[in-house]
Amino acid sequence: MRFPFSAATPIRFPGPPPPAADVVVIGGGIAGVMTAWFLARAGQKVVLCEKGRIAAEQSSRNWGWIRQQGRDPAELPLMIEANRIWSGLEAEAGADLGFRRTGVMYLADGPDDMAGFEAWLVHARAHGLDTRLLSAAEVQAMLPNAAGWAGGLWTASDCRAEPWVAVPALAAALAARGATIVEDCAVRVLDLAAGRVAGVVTEAGRIAADRVVLAGGAWSSLFLACHGLRLPQLSVRASVAATAPLPGFFDGAMADNRFAIRRRQDGGYTLAPGGFHEFFLGPDAFRHFAAFLPALRKDWRATHFRLAAPAGYPDAWATPRRWTGDGTSPFERLRILDPAPNLAEIARLQDRFAAAFPQVGRPAVAAAWAGMIDTMPDVVPVIDAAPLPGLWVLTGLSGHGFGIGPGVGRVMADLVTGRAAGHDLARFRWGRFSDGSRIVIGPSL
Repeated sequence: MRFPFSAATPIRFPGPPPPAADVVVIGGGIAGVMTAWFLARAGQKVVLCEKGRIAAEQSSRNWGWIRQQGRDPAELPLMIEANRIWSGLEAEAGADLGFRRTGVMYLADGPDDMAGFEAWLVHARAHGLDTRLLSAAEVQAMLPNAAGWAGGLWTASDCRAEPWVAVPALAAALAARGATIVEDCAVRVLDLAAGRVAGVVTEAGRIAADRVVLAGGAWSSLFLACHGLRLPQLSVRASVAATAPLPGFFDGAMADNRFAIRRRQDGGYTLAPGGFHEFFLGPDAFRHFAAFLPALRKDWRATHFRLAAPAGYPDAWATPRRWTGDGTSPFERLRILDPAPNLAEIARLQDRFAAAFPQVGRPAVAAAWAGMIDTMPDVVPVIDAAPLPGLWVLTGLSGHGFGIGPGVGRVMADLVTGRAAGHDLARFRWGRFSDGSRIVIGPSL
């Protein structure tokens, strides 16, 4: 099995971009694709520009979970809507997205974990979810012959899908409906007139549009900085593996404090660390240190620091923070953010898997990769208009983006077209990092 996305991957959506549109969406991940999906459904002429390939970065490199369980309470209504949208997307797209309603299980290593699960149940019950606590015996019944856990948390209505299949298939369906998608087309800068957005300048030319949505994932903060807009966004590296086909001992997704798994359509499992990520120190890490301090204090054991990001990464020391529309931008210099996986951690994952599931044994790894997860100081996204008329920002999905993508895409499309979002978005406002508000990290799991 070979991870399918690289700069050598053939272009599916060559363009060219049109000279004008109602809305330009920057970024071809799940958030950008689903924003364009709902904008097109609303009758808008949409152009989606992707600097590399659709879903080539974190939207195809994630675990493939569609998870309501354990969400920040502010995200939960959006995720419940996303879960509902996912259930109809295969029919709408006319494609197999790998969508299955197979449940999500969190496993407790001891009483502290069980107490956290029980505390989160308050939010599940408030929204009518089918989440329930599992005893050690119930876990054992669902995972026969597995290593002993103290109990668990189970949401049967949670789902899974195949990321590197689903997002490109949705993009293809979107293009078939008349939206314009252009790969290998970096948006260099916004085109501004009289203090507001008048379009974008891409490497293939200008597109006139009075509304632009930035859904650039790990690149969003860098793009905004070029326009003097400060957003405290950083990224961490997360490594993932795909096992060779294994007996189907569990059909859904599960995680404890050491590792996480998800059954895949090809008969293997996606395997990832439960609490391990790597953070590269760059100039933005120092600029935003104070904002991220609460998150670091909460998660310091899981964060492993590395001295510097590789050349060309958004927060690399040599990456420029200013450029113009008539010269090559950082987005063209690195088409696809493709970090190398931590193979030593992958080997440890294989050992943990074997210890937890001795009847299965140590799995062979068919493929390994890594992704850069963009995150905000409070671990929830920005879904708001920027302080520049005509610009909206949807970014910082903090590792939760694949599952919630259809929900936040629908909300952003309604914001851009002046309709009611249908949810309380105060937690996701742009100004929460600059208006004196205290940074709050919600009770997520």
